[in-house]
Amino acid sequence: MTEPAQKKLFIKTWGCQMNVYDSNRMADVLAPLGYKAVDTPEGADMVILNTCHIREKATDKVFSELGRLREHQEKKKEDGGRMIMAVAGCVAQAEGAFIAERAPYVDMVFGPQTYHELPEMVAKATGAYGKNRIINTDFPAESKFDYLPEEHQSTGPSAFLSIQEGCDKFCTFCVVPYTRGSEYSRDVSKILSEAKRLVEGGSKEITLLGQNVNAFHGEGPDGKVWGLGRLIKTMAEMDGLERIRYTTSHPRDMDDELIETHGSVDKLMPFLHLPVQSGSDKILEAMNRKHTSDDYRRIIDCLRAARPDIAFSSDFIIGFPGETEEDHEATMQLVRDVGFASCYSFTYSARPGTPAANMKNLVHSKIANERLQKLQALILEQQIAYNKKCVGLTLPVLLDRKGKRVGQIQGRSPYNQSVFVTANERLMGQIVEVHIQEGFDQSLTGSIKQHETVLRA
Repeated sequence: MTEPAQKKLFIKTWGCQMNVYDSNRMADVLAPLGYKAVDTPEGADMVILNTCHIREKATDKVFSELGRLREHQEKKKEDGGRMIMAVAGCVAQAEGAFIAERAPYVDMVFGPQTYHELPEMVAKATGAYGKNRIINTDFPAESKFDYLPEEHQSTGPSAFLSIQEGCDKFCTFCVVPYTRGSEYSRDVSKILSEAKRLVEGGSKEITLLGQNVNAFHGEGPDGKVWGLGRLIKTMAEMDGLERIRYTTSHPRDMDDELIETHGSVDKLMPFLHLPVQSGSDKILEAMNRKHTSDDYRRIIDCLRAARPDIAFSSDFIIGFPGETEEDHEATMQLVRDVGFASCYSFTYSARPGTPAANMKNLVHSKIANERLQKLQALILEQQIAYNKKCVGLTLPVLLDRKGKRVGQIQGRSPYNQSVFVTANERLMGQIVEVHIQEGFDQSLTGSIKQHETVLRA
């Protein structure tokens, strides 16, 4: 069989790790058609913008990028070629018709549930069935995971593995249920097979992904429904897999088995991103989170009882409609009570189509920004204190990329901190013991130790 002519594929990815995973899988799907991923759009035969709808002005950013890419598209045309322009992901799902209308030079617009249909979409767009513009934002009856190819591009020592997608929580500020659909969990056997291939390909760490990953309820080989805790315990038995992580979680799905797993499975890293969004019960109710601030505190206490050294990060939305100074102080107190190693925090911005977008009692942007600055100052204080607490410890670090300086390698500690060391590149992809010498706001530095006992923080 004749190999297809090689074509250049450029994918730009915004947003969460799920989008990073999806971009890799799109490249896998397109590889049999002759597309090979490249790092820049110059001369590309196909460009895909894999978009995220979570942050403010997401659509504007897409159109801004499309404007820059159109110059490359015109240059390709002048040279006698054609650049297929595509917009994928959550912005495409939410605003596909608007994108197609405003940017007629975009050939394909498709949502995150349709990546397995890419070969057919490309064929239609390139003229095999007559040239067509593609707008595909349906939610297919079949799962895309059942049709994606098994082969992966090289993923490196740390890999992502999607196990769950969609959301049934319907938080009033969030577009995910409308762009990713309802909750769906993959079969356990398929997850384990993919994990095995990743480990055989050199991955030592796997991060399990889902919009609500701890809502996982996949069918196991025994025909029973497995939760995330049981899945992690089974994966931990896999030779060659040294580290397991998962993200993103919802407090309502943090069940007893999963909490126990944090204490019993050493390969499950002692770091958990558990978004709370607010410390005010009034605001949590308005957000439709269906948990209270004390519910969250109890979960944290249970996790620390199971794994005393576990570190936490979270998400906070500041200035949600109706938020008062009292509500904001409740958030500040929650942060003081829990103590975080890191956090993501933003002022509220309305997402079209969500219930919160129609709420009254909006918080003035100046007030919201002032509150955000106060929160971020407290979080930064906690983050620096946590990192400095690690000075003098010896931590196992998975080295997975080059650092910013010559001769420097970067990796991750069990607690998800960036750690920089000066070392030979032959150690890339290895887990090494590092004596931590300095702690900063965003990272640690240290030196590699040999034949030393590793301490648990």
